[in-house]
Amino acid sequence: MMAVTSSCKEGTKIAMDNGKYVRYTPEQVEALERLYHECPKPSSMRRQQLIRECPILSNIEPKQIKVWFQNRRCREKQRKEASRLQAVNRKLTAMNKLLMEENDRLQKQVSQLVYENSYFRQQTQNTTLATTDTSCESVVTSGQHHLTPQHPPRDASPAGAPYVLLFLHSRLLSIAEETLTEFLSKATGTAVEWVQMPGMKPGPDSIGIVAISHGRSGVAARACGLVGLDPTRVAEILKDRPSWYRDCRAVDVINVLSTGNGGTIELLYMQLYAPTTLAPARDFWLLRYTSVMEDGSLVVCERSLNNTQNGPSMPPAANFVRAELLPSGYLIRPCEGGGSIIHIVDHMDLEPWSVPEVLRPLYESSTLLAQKTTMAALRHLRQISQEISQPNVTGWGRRPAALRALSQKLNKGFNEAVNGFADEGWSMLESDGVDDVTLLVNSSPSKMMGINLSYGNGFPSMGNAILCAKASMLLQNVPPAILLRFLREHRSEWADSGIDAYSAAAVKAGPCGLPVARGGSFGGQVILPLAHTIEHEEFMEVIKLENMGHYREDMIMPGDIFLLQLCSGVDENAVGTCAELTFAPIDASFSDDAPIIPSGFRIIPLDSGMDASSPNRTLDLASTLEVGAAGNRSTGDNSGRNGSTKSVMTIAFQFVYEIHLQENVATMARQYVRSIIASVQRVALALSPSNFGSHAGFRTPPGTPEAQTLARWICQSYRCYLGVELLEYEGSESILKTLWHHTDAVLCCSLKALPVFTFANQAGLDMLETTLVALQDISLEKIFDDNGRKALFAEFPQVMQQGFMCLQGGICLSSMGRPISYERAVAWKVVNDEENAHCICFMFVNWSFV
Repeated sequence: MMAVTSSCKEGTKIAMDNGKYVRYTPEQVEALERLYHECPKPSSMRRQQLIRECPILSNIEPKQIKVWFQNRRCREKQRKEASRLQAVNRKLTAMNKLLMEENDRLQKQVSQLVYENSYFRQQTQNTTLATTDTSCESVVTSGQHHLTPQHPPRDASPAGAPYVLLFLHSRLLSIAEETLTEFLSKATGTAVEWVQMPGMKPGPDSIGIVAISHGRSGVAARACGLVGLDPTRVAEILKDRPSWYRDCRAVDVINVLSTGNGGTIELLYMQLYAPTTLAPARDFWLLRYTSVMEDGSLVVCERSLNNTQNGPSMPPAANFVRAELLPSGYLIRPCEGGGSIIHIVDHMDLEPWSVPEVLRPLYESSTLLAQKTTMAALRHLRQISQEISQPNVTGWGRRPAALRALSQKLNKGFNEAVNGFADEGWSMLESDGVDDVTLLVNSSPSKMMGINLSYGNGFPSMGNAILCAKASMLLQNVPPAILLRFLREHRSEWADSGIDAYSAAAVKAGPCGLPVARGGSFGGQVILPLAHTIEHEEFMEVIKLENMGHYREDMIMPGDIFLLQLCSGVDENAVGTCAELTFAPIDASFSDDAPIIPSGFRIIPLDSGMDASSPNRTLDLASTLEVGAAGNRSTGDNSGRNGSTKSVMTIAFQFVYEIHLQENVATMARQYVRSIIASVQRVALALSPSNFGSHAGFRTPPGTPEAQTLARWICQSYRCYLGVELLEYEGSESILKTLWHHTDAVLCCSLKALPVFTFANQAGLDMLETTLVALQDISLEKIFDDNGRKALFAEFPQVMQQGFMCLQGGICLSSMGRPISYERAVAWKVVNDEENAHCICFMFVNWSFV
């Protein structure tokens, strides 16, 4: 900042050497400030015009006006930089305080472990092999959760009666105080042995400090972070659990009691959706205690109420498994300079015995709990804070809150389809003899209220019922993120255009009959980005299916189809993340009250070793060059990805139909979902790492050279045709690694009638927003616009004749349809050792997303 200030002052002195110093009057400063807000950087002609239009500035020379604007811009830049640095300083100070507290907690935990270690060592020395005392077993197991069923005491009267609550007020307060003490011991004490979650590193830009528990009953996760909201607002948001916890169906407040210390006790009944069709949903009977501590911190803690506590009870609900929430909650402390420091603890016993053994990792993984609950709360708070500080209109004229509401509608609608609760009007249809696909129908008035609308084009919305076809399948040896990314980017591999047209007709409000099998291409898919969260772990987009048509008898109605799509979990490095792709047809008007009938996919990892991080597969290209420890590491990476990778995929598709067509629509839906299952199995087999060889890392497809050899050919051909070196250093052991980390995007395409990409370095994959697996489905002409394709085809023969060509800067497109600008591009012919043309290599210099 000092350099900027001195330069501004020096510039003023130089400009004033040849003229007299002018002291601006308050009126002149006010006029200049007003003009500055209209145009911070006026041209010479504009400055002369300002002098003519403002008589008050007539005695000031244009050069002096120029200097004033320069100084004003300099001061504005200094102000913004100072404000930014102050905000960063406040954040770093708060994060440092948080880390110091975490360090103190860890030191206490170390001291406790040292004490326990010395105690057990002394006990071991006093015990001989000849005498085995069974009391040792009782010492070891005394702290474990006993599963022996106990006979609960009988309640005196039905739960929820006012006089019972008054009678039990003192008992509830005692339970609340116990819950508060246990929660604080988990949040800031040593009651739980917390282990840092893999892949989570604290820092000024991170979500916070995230840890998981090992060796405790149930599953537990803990997070500490800084959010730019006051404690009261934070508590209000976190209490509204359905707004941020996507698996939460509902939270009903049964009763509220006030305590003598100014706190409140709430009795809650909460229901959670089942994540898959293979498991029942969960519910909880909870006590929530909100209080303010002596230091001003706000505490919201919760726990389950059960019969052993002599508290009020809640009768079991049909189709739900009663789970237990152990002392959990939120510790919210005000932060100096604004904002809050928050500690979150989630500790649950989800009763894994109630699901098939293969699915029990879903209910026994602390990592999965951290991703879906603990970190979701922090992310939601950060998202709200950003929306408040930057209340800008985003994609398609929607404000962030409106887009967030749309994403919640998509997620809730998909969860309702997967679970199919009877109290929402769903009923099951009889099976056709094969139980792989389950069909549910819903014709309740509440469900159809938002669908039976008219859009003003003369056609009422078709259908008076909804049919849902759903299924679940187990997958092996394919990472959920890679599979979901493929399903998103290559819709034509599994979707049917006739079904899409039929589904879209429900919201397009146009006439449409049952889909008819027909040939032809699927049509063009254009992905239009709409919004994304701060960390890009979830993004919303509009999918435009171009030149699609739907049929009704002999009437053809061509047009475009629009889908609102929500995608999450595409980061391969995120541990224990659920990958989800949900979409729903929307009307072209995209109105806020448009009905949303979502369908989609959900893939949840089932690995018991989910706590081990899994690196990005694309990085394995460079790892083949490393020796020693690198070779050992690649072996470990392979074991983490091959053979033991398991996941469960849930598929649910919804169709609006007229009730008299139920039998035909049911047959169509069964066949469609079965065809999708077959397509997913085929894709999963193709994406399985086993198809790329038994060694760790990616092996190029048959008929192409190994990556090391290809990298050598690329560099040799570049040097031969352009006369300069492509890489600054070409060591025999690091050529591929150097090429892989080259700052410019390097891509190779095949020499075919329709060239497709066969290889790309890391920058090339980032530019195209794809992976090595999906790269080979992208053709060369798809990444250029019309002008780019014309220029490319006009110059392409030059590559084959003289060996290279240079393209001027322009615009190309990523696989997601995002425009990319580049300064220039170079293409050259890559020849093999026999000097035969092998492929064409492109290098895009200084590229960036527009």
